[in-house]
Amino acid sequence: MNWRGLAVPSATELRGLAWRAGQSVAGASVRTLGTLGSGLSALGSRLAQRIWSTSESSLIITPLILKLAARNLFHDWRRFIATIIGIVFSMVLVTVQMGLFLSFARTVTTMIDHTPADLWIMPLATKCFEDPSLLDERDRFRAMSLEGVLDAVPMLVSFAQWRVPSGGTTPVLIVGSDLRKPGLLPWNIVAGDLNALAIPGAVAVDQTYFSRLGVSGLGDAVEIRDQKAEVRLVTEGIRSFTTTPFVFTPLDRARSYTGTPANKATYLLVRAAPGTDIGSLQGRLNKILDKAEALTPAEFRSRSRSFWLFGTGAGAALFAGALLGMIVGIVIVAQTLYSSTKEHLNEFATLRAIGSSSRYIHVVILIQAILSAIIGFGIAAAIGKLIVAVTATTALPVLMPPWLSAVLFFVTIAMCIFSAISAVMQVVRIDPATAFTR
Repeated sequence: MNWRGLAVPSATELRGLAWRAGQSVAGASVRTLGTLGSGLSALGSRLAQRIWSTSESSLIITPLILKLAARNLFHDWRRFIATIIGIVFSMVLVTVQMGLFLSFARTVTTMIDHTPADLWIMPLATKCFEDPSLLDERDRFRAMSLEGVLDAVPMLVSFAQWRVPSGGTTPVLIVGSDLRKPGLLPWNIVAGDLNALAIPGAVAVDQTYFSRLGVSGLGDAVEIRDQKAEVRLVTEGIRSFTTTPFVFTPLDRARSYTGTPANKATYLLVRAAPGTDIGSLQGRLNKILDKAEALTPAEFRSRSRSFWLFGTGAGAALFAGALLGMIVGIVIVAQTLYSSTKEHLNEFATLRAIGSSSRYIHVVILIQAILSAIIGFGIAAAIGKLIVAVTATTALPVLMPPWLSAVLFFVTIAMCIFSAISAVMQVVRIDPATAFTR
């Protein structure tokens, strides 16, 4: 083709042509440069202002850019649905994994959180609350001898076998406390009364574990270590990280159910006198204790979380699942945006040839990614809320606090923007001359 006779369009006309080419990217095919040039003189100044609402150095997102990005995104609805499914799958997986992580982090310290103690005395190297090592009564006397110690209340935590009425046994974690002193007692009571635990053979269980324990409510008779027991109190939401049911009972009965000697306990709950420096008291206790140590509640919580979430690999597995979900989402979104961009390379080349900046085209691609992220996250968030509601009363609830939703929203946006890099790089390599060779 002989181009020598073709007039060079003005800057205003070039801007008008940019809008015409944009409409072409959204669905209409750009036929020839001559066809586009025929409307430049009539539409130039009027249409230029719809794109160039500001100077090239300060391009802003106009309604036209949004329209162009949306049409480009929705043009192939099958590809668009595949993109949304990928984002939804990715973010639901990340939501569940992070929700379980938060749930586990809260569950592993729930017993510590509900125990009124200024300091915990425990056997050396105790890893977590469920670690059933034993202290000697002499440690209690040593603690009580120090100035600033009002009391050191013994508490027993130990495993026992619960005989299910229908047959068979299941392990339970017996928690024994002195009912007459401040200690770890049942909370969130939905049936029965705390004073009922004083009745011989009375125990408290959580309704979450009814099916596992083979009971249905108050008055059900069972056996623990071949000794009679009766459900006299029911709680709601007291769950174990290991899913082993907690069974509350008075201290002396707990020793009987677990076969623990009367002079043994798992923990000593130290109550300090008002005005006592807890740090100083902790140091003095650690000096006199034999094969035991004193920890603050915060230190015990930190140790328990570290053991269960990282020492056992449970936390690493949850993070790995969340990372896998993000990788899947990135790959799917990147592949979709790359394919869509490659399909419209000729149109993008035309935009470049008639004067559109690379920045303008990059904004179009990034808006496509952000639109995909917003739609995908909205669906994923709805599914996440449903999962939270369904698991709320199970042994492994999924938590989704508002701050986690906000974090996941920005993670979704960042994931999709990162995915757009491959498409942006494809546009950067476009040779505007290809627009004249089609």
